[in-house]
Amino acid sequence: MQTATAPGLPDASHTLDVRAFINQRALSRNQWILVLLCFLIVAVDGMDVAIMGFVAPSIIQDWQISRLAFGLVMGAAPMGLAVGALLAGPSSDWWGRRKVLIGSVLVFGLCTLFTAWTRNTTEMAVLRFLTGLGLGAAMPNTTTLLSEYVPERRRAFLVAAMFTGFNLGSALVGFVAAALIPRFGWQSVLVLGGVLPLVLLPLLLVYLPESARFLVVRGTETAKVAGVLSRMCGASLQGVVKFVSGESEVKSRQPMAVLFLPEYRLRTLTLWVTYFMGLLVIYLTTSWLPTMMRDAGMSIDRAANVTAMFQLGGTVGALVVGWLMGRLNPNRVIAGAYVLGAVALVVMGLNGLNSLWVVAFVVAVGFFLSGAQTGLNGFAPSCYPTLARATGVSWMLGVGRLGSILGSSIGGVLMTMGWGFEGIFIALAVPAILAGGAILLNRRAGE
Repeated sequence: MQTATAPGLPDASHTLDVRAFINQRALSRNQWILVLLCFLIVAVDGMDVAIMGFVAPSIIQDWQISRLAFGLVMGAAPMGLAVGALLAGPSSDWWGRRKVLIGSVLVFGLCTLFTAWTRNTTEMAVLRFLTGLGLGAAMPNTTTLLSEYVPERRRAFLVAAMFTGFNLGSALVGFVAAALIPRFGWQSVLVLGGVLPLVLLPLLLVYLPESARFLVVRGTETAKVAGVLSRMCGASLQGVVKFVSGESEVKSRQPMAVLFLPEYRLRTLTLWVTYFMGLLVIYLTTSWLPTMMRDAGMSIDRAANVTAMFQLGGTVGALVVGWLMGRLNPNRVIAGAYVLGAVALVVMGLNGLNSLWVVAFVVAVGFFLSGAQTGLNGFAPSCYPTLARATGVSWMLGVGRLGSILGSSIGGVLMTMGWGFEGIFIALAVPAILAGGAILLNRRAGE
């Protein structure tokens, strides 16, 4: 193989622009393996995030507790997710994506497994909070690591494709719950949700790389960067004596400070608002829809199966939104999906749970809202430089997780206050529209 040199520079320079190098090459086998590993991490993450929504009706019945009391458990994981995301980004930007990512998978796998043997809501809430710490650290690091190893022209679609793992994992746990709970009880679902991430760990230890762009920004020795990048991209880099990141200089070396520099401030705030509003809607829907359906007379397995269709709709929506983002203005694509999701919420609320079209309505809501949220995950890494990319993405996720906490907890409160299915879902259209408006405002930051 020929020695790689930076595009536009003479061969004698022996300087390689890592960003341009990755952008100009086709994906290698190891890059595709990275896509698959990130997909699997996000899939088990999705399973463990959504798992309580599917086992909640059985636990409430088994322990003879109120929905309001169980709201503590439902809100614990999103709170842990928020804290985990806020801590993971700066940690990853200092210590590396690989270490933080592997540690996060270990944490949420073990804690989900231990949750199967809890005896009351306090124990369960504590373990769900700890589970959330791991879950919150995993998501921004898979997004950041993958975005730094794929060509920018394919980034939106590949990150969206990776995030279909989250939707598929969330849907799979619904079907698993429907099959396992009647035969083995709700504990069996938690055991499976804990074992799968632990099975994935050996593969991550062997195949998961560190980000070459992170290594360059952190001033890692040339030989180590060359080894990592050469292995990932399948090219000989023996003649390279210097690597550069191909990015403009950032005025601050502190990742957190970068988020609030004048050129990034509007991007940061609008991403936070959009993610907050989107997660509020999604978490209230997925956390409490099975319980609402059970109250409407559906069996537990039927309620779990119908709710799982939300995630299947979101899987297709993520691919469509990601594909459109590569061809149209990404801000407008994401905003349009949020607004259409709001319309679908109103239509579902007006028709009710007993409608013959309830499955189609659930799929439509998942398609637009989950598709928009996944598109936002693919869009966010492009808003920040390598120095602060993990921090920017993780703080969007962390601050946005406050919306998931609110959505997970407020569902039980609204139902206790007498709010019906129609009122709750029509009201959810408001934050969906606000999310669309915020991401449109984000477009100004790039002008």
